Amino acid sequence: MRKLKLEELERVSIEEFKKQKKTPLVVVLDNVRSALNVGSVFRTADSFAVEKIYLCGITATPPHKEISKSAIGATDSVNWEHVKDIANAINSLKSDGYKVFGIEQTSQTTLLQDVKIDSNQKVAIVMGNEVMGISDAILPLLDEVIEIPQFGTKHSLNVSVCAGIVIWELFKKITL
Repeated sequence: MRKLKLEELERVSIEEFKKQKKTPLVVVLDNVRSALNVGSVFRTADSFAVEKIYLCGITATPPHKEISKSAIGATDSVNWEHVKDIANAINSLKSDGYKVFGIEQTSQTTLLQDVKIDSNQKVAIVMGNEVMGISDAILPLLDEVIEIPQFGTKHSLNVSVCAGIVIWELFKKITL
């Protein structure tokens, strides 16, 4: 066994990435305080050919030193848009046929492993602020809320870790 060299990975160029078919999955980050978290989500979105990222509220936008530090160029490949008001982003996605999932712990959640997605369903996930989560005002706009089961003493995961887990699980349900 040996580690592969970068050229052996056969990754697509940024130009090829922009032209390739995307996973019908959109990530919405609302009031995410850490630009490093934002950059990490960009990098994960690139890995799974996510369609787009909406950066809402106070969420940092490229170009930004800390986003670049963790995105490592993914801000050049992944389509993104800043929308000041998350309600506008959610309403736009819903009118375009997306099912909008919030990632949060509420009294009515679906565990991630139990989420059902119809074939050809376009999906958006909303990730909230690192401390406050998704705003209470936004909860009624969501179609469903997903929770990642946890078995330790902590009550939550880092937003970028959470995004990685959810994007991978939904990617499998959408494409595999």
